[in-house]
Amino acid sequence: MKRRTFLETAGAAVAEPLLRESAGAPRKTISIQLGAVSLIDEGTDRVLDILQERAGVNALMPAVFSFSSGTAGRQSKGQPLPDHGKQEYDTNLRGGNFARVHPQYYKETAVDPKSTQAPDHPRFDVLGELLPAARKRGLKVFGLIQDHFPEKFPNAEKFRERDFNGAQCETLCKNNPYYRNFLTGLVEDLTRSYDLDGLMFVCEETGAFSNTLGSRLRGKRRGLAGTRGCFCEFCREKARKQGIRFDRVLAGFAELEKFVAAGRARRRPVDGYYVTLWRLMLRYPELLQWEHFFHEGVREAYGLMHERVKSVRRQAMFGLHIWHNFTLSPLYRAEQDLSELAKCSDFFKVALYHNCGGPRMATYIDSVSETIYGDVPPEELLQFHYRVLGYTGVPYDRLRLGPIGEEYVYRESSRSVEGVGSARTPVWPGIDVDIPIQSDDLGKQKSQTLGQSTRASVRESVRQALRAGVRGIVISRKYSEMRLDSLSGVGDAIKESA
Repeated sequence: MKRRTFLETAGAAVAEPLLRESAGAPRKTISIQLGAVSLIDEGTDRVLDILQERAGVNALMPAVFSFSSGTAGRQSKGQPLPDHGKQEYDTNLRGGNFARVHPQYYKETAVDPKSTQAPDHPRFDVLGELLPAARKRGLKVFGLIQDHFPEKFPNAEKFRERDFNGAQCETLCKNNPYYRNFLTGLVEDLTRSYDLDGLMFVCEETGAFSNTLGSRLRGKRRGLAGTRGCFCEFCREKARKQGIRFDRVLAGFAELEKFVAAGRARRRPVDGYYVTLWRLMLRYPELLQWEHFFHEGVREAYGLMHERVKSVRRQAMFGLHIWHNFTLSPLYRAEQDLSELAKCSDFFKVALYHNCGGPRMATYIDSVSETIYGDVPPEELLQFHYRVLGYTGVPYDRLRLGPIGEEYVYRESSRSVEGVGSARTPVWPGIDVDIPIQSDDLGKQKSQTLGQSTRASVRESVRQALRAGVRGIVISRKYSEMRLDSLSGVGDAIKESA
């Protein structure tokens, strides 16, 4: 038997007991995110051999449209290089569309669609390369689309959000008709030009109210109301038609900006942080109204993309990446009703990054302990969040040392499955396999290896997800940063669950 045939057979043997259809139940989707660079560095067949043999993978999520090294590049600079692929960093990644751009699908988008073609590997079409190899092995392929354009991309300023002062933000406005046209053109191009099983859209944004309060991971780094959007002309006009008084919105954010600036300087209000914030929200209900208005615009954009995909090929799936902030911030979670989002999503990848979750939760707690909950000591505040979010975790003094908690993946997977309700939309938890922990998230703990995944920790997180009754998993963030032994933990869990 040839080596490749042996490996393909061995990989199928890892997954088959768990993945086969039984009693009418659909087989579980074991998918992994990866970039074109891995296929170029290691060879497509070699990569697929490894993924099937070690992790029982039956679905691939290549980063098709991404300007981010976090999904499309090699290992992040400064992190230990994994035991496969080129032993170097790609610090000059430009990114864009790693498939072929077909300009006829992009109408009134403000940018030249040809300029979005990724120049990094000019003769390499990631879908043209991956799809034939995947089909030969019986693997599904879902293209990953990331909601981002680099700062200096030509004409991308036409897509940008505008901040409290009217200045351009780095983020992209979902109420902007040019950007909506681009997104719908992109999903039509990919769905019509390639025989994909589906697409997944990655959006990691929240509204100006949450950003001002820092109610997000790394919230202290996101600044005040004057640095986040969106308050652009398209949002203003849409708000006017809905009867929202924009002058009241601006007045409310002006006061909120003062409140947060005082909190960051540890100048406690006379009546405390919590009471003073409630006074602002009662006086300016437009603050919450504007937050909801923002998320309604995001959901409308999701709906447009979902509709366009289905209009091209009904059986193609359109799914959503649910940002990790979903399990950290109650305010963000409140706007992510999975039963509502199921109207425009055929699957959910819920990011349950257990290993980097502790340090990320620490940055969230540090942020809101100076704004919303400045009256509460950090340890008490953390325990409050565990209680209201519905899971248990490690104490505050251990948050930056490793995983967020032993049953985090199980409890959040179970809640997400229940959260989709009668829609029964598949939930595929995003499983943390060697996701780098940023140095800022570690605080005083600067060790590169601190908090790295292990084969045992990966096995346990996958086991917890499967025990919760999910319909699949997404091995995250990308293959090029994963150590092979950690990746084998996925296969261990699948065999144990058979």
